[in-house]
Amino acid sequence: MRKLNESPLKHCYASVLHNPETNKMRQRVSAYGIGTGNDKALADAAKLRSPLNKKSKVKGGGTTKVCLPAAKVRSMSEAEKKKVIAAKRSAAKKGDYKRSSKSNVKGARKKGATLRDWFESENWINVATGEPCGK
Repeated sequence: MRKLNESPLKHCYASVLHNPETNKMRQRVSAYGIGTGNDKALADAAKLRSPLNKKSKVKGGGTTKVCLPAAKVRSMSEAEKKKVIAAKRSAAKKGDYKRSSKSNVKGARKKGATLRDWFESENWINVATGEPCGK
């Protein structure tokens, strides 16, 4: 049972998750041994709200590989390639997740292409080595 000093608003703000039908469903599911029930869910949510569980900003990564579509790499000058490679290596050395936005490459994606199209249909190569990415 919920303690008197705990407000249901601390758990979440979605009223649909706390209507009687949803609570009955949780009780049935937990009785089948599939779910955990309301009390366990509330306890888990309280643990997740703990300040000890705060996630830090994404750090690490540290990869120095720079991959771009092959057509774009072929159209880049040596100076542009060096700029992108240096930015990525600098970010990796600092442990940053991504390179500086100053080194963003313009015109790499065709107009109207979605990100999925771009990643799936393009031939991606490593700017530094010219080898295919992902191998």
